Amino acid sequence: MPNSPSRLTLQHMSTHPPTVGITLDWEKGNGYAKQSCYALHENYAACVTSAGGLPLMLPHEPQLAEEYAARVDALIITGGDFDVDPALFGETTHHPKVTTKDHRTRFEFEVTKTALERDIPVLGICGGQQLLNVVLGGTLIQHIPDEVDSPLAHEQPNPRTEPGHEVVVTPGTLLHRIVDSNTMAVNSAHHQAVKNTGSNVVVNAAASDGIIEGIESTIHNFCLGVQWHPEFAIDPGDKKIFEAFVAVAQK
Repeated sequence: MPNSPSRLTLQHMSTHPPTVGITLDWEKGNGYAKQSCYALHENYAACVTSAGGLPLMLPHEPQLAEEYAARVDALIITGGDFDVDPALFGETTHHPKVTTKDHRTRFEFEVTKTALERDIPVLGICGGQQLLNVVLGGTLIQHIPDEVDSPLAHEQPNPRTEPGHEVVVTPGTLLHRIVDSNTMAVNSAHHQAVKNTGSNVVVNAAASDGIIEGIESTIHNFCLGVQWHPEFAIDPGDKKIFEAFVAVAQK
């Protein structure tokens, strides 16, 4: 017996992969291109695809933040070799090590804020976690070596495809439920970190030197930030993060 239109629709809905918006990096013209260009490490998209999602790259158009949020089922805020403008978390001085990409940050701030207002699942990675914390009302350490005694090498000297240090995962948090482990081996590529969290935000992971390595919102369905790069799948928990993120977006 042929399927009815309603039956076909239900079948399509059950197999439709959730659309995961991924923010892009931006670079001025260089050896790759004479004109400015967008860029993204392919493992971000590969991890989303492997977890069952449909990756969609988001160009930096702040005025389209509402349109993007209306069309994606989840949002990943990626990392990059730049910093959030300290003015966005109330500081009037810039550490000499701080470099900004103002248009990218403006876009990511707007699309993240809009996604949170819609309670769309959000995953912030490395610099994306820092941006997420600022959107949620928190602040940042501008340069770890100047504010933390005897810090770990958070800009690890070994390749990013290898672990740099371990983090302790906080029991009872969303991250702990996802990775089902008290510790994780992580890579480390940052000179800034979360300083104070915003309201309704808890720390879900920390390094041995006290640096906050993960945050999550207690009032959103799925709002998670990690300071490392789980797209490199260094720890078994990294894959679980993407799987849980895409699974929530599917519902």
